[in-house]
Amino acid sequence: MGLMLVALPTQARQTLDTPDAVAVVAVPDRERTRMNARVFDRVWSETRSQYYDPNLHGVDWGAARRTYRPEALAAADDRTLYRVMSRMLALLDDAHAGVISPAAARRQDGLRQPRAALGVTLRADPEDGSYLIEKVRPGSPAAEAGLDVGWRLLIDERSEWSPDRDVVEGQTLRLNLRDAAGQSRAVTVMPRILPPLAPFVADRSREGVLLLRIEGFEAGLGQWMGGQLANLEPATEVVIDLRGNPGGRLHEADAVLSCFLPVNRTWATRTVRSGRRVPLRTMGGCGDRQMPADNPVAILVDAESRSAAELTPAALQEAGRAVVVGEQTAGAVLISQETRLPDGGRLTLSRADFVTSGGVRLEKRGVRPDILAARSAEDSRAGRDPVLEAALAALRTAHDAATVSTAEVLAL
Repeated sequence: MGLMLVALPTQARQTLDTPDAVAVVAVPDRERTRMNARVFDRVWSETRSQYYDPNLHGVDWGAARRTYRPEALAAADDRTLYRVMSRMLALLDDAHAGVISPAAARRQDGLRQPRAALGVTLRADPEDGSYLIEKVRPGSPAAEAGLDVGWRLLIDERSEWSPDRDVVEGQTLRLNLRDAAGQSRAVTVMPRILPPLAPFVADRSREGVLLLRIEGFEAGLGQWMGGQLANLEPATEVVIDLRGNPGGRLHEADAVLSCFLPVNRTWATRTVRSGRRVPLRTMGGCGDRQMPADNPVAILVDAESRSAAELTPAALQEAGRAVVVGEQTAGAVLISQETRLPDGGRLTLSRADFVTSGGVRLEKRGVRPDILAARSAEDSRAGRDPVLEAALAALRTAHDAATVSTAEVLAL
């Protein structure tokens, strides 16, 4: 797909100074327009026919097509096209309804492979179109260039890259950023091939504590967790860190729950587009374990814990099986499914509603922790983790209380 350049008269751009000046803007060629139409129409039609709410939350979807399709067809690049479709899907007020560009889909597919990268984790801010830096990988090009947590990537003519474009090894990029103090910074970063980060990490550095950090509910999580829990001393405290976890496979969430709950226990109900209600029951999948672990459990969450990273702590919290520590979660808990688009991009769409076994609808509400705690950017830079410390303190308190209760029984 290519671009054509068209000169517009000066009245189309009032910022030009000279009377005979013209503005040069990019418009799509025929091939680009055809692909824009295919992608937009696929997103629009699949939303109309497959979205979990057949009434589309009251949105006039025909009017949405008439409004946004001309803009989509006129898009000269992926960033513009996907921003138009994102604005349309935002009418549904559903965090699971969204699209990502082909470049973003390629990065997602290669997440667990060596690849060219900057070494930052970004979160889009729909208010101003900037991207908040949530993590900076130690030793990465971004870290070496001085980028920090809490900075924002500004998408304008001074930035040579946006998340809708590929990252190329050795291709220097000039980025326009705003630091935590609000100061503008121009930074040059050269991407290079970085090895993949592990999706699941076990930390046994604290005596009597097993800390399980889960980046996403990816394939193999249940098997891995079962292996970590195998032959674990009953008194060992288990802390599951789901902070920043975007969710993932429903099957793997069920496998995690099966590590701590009996098989065939109902933990939620989903309601599909037809209105049929389907109970979700633990099905096993926690490695080779035959019985659930009975170790004390704490789960760490924050405002970026989403989807499966919300329904899992909610189910264990309702079962009285874990203490949840951190911040209120995102409240993005509809059950979704992805569809690949004709250009290689991706549509995510909610296919079913979800309520917990206690009848709580977590969408737009989230999970309220038993203990509220937060980790600031300053804490991260200083290597402090008050959320983890609060969880460990809660587990110690529960253990001490149980010990006292046992002693009182024996004294009778």
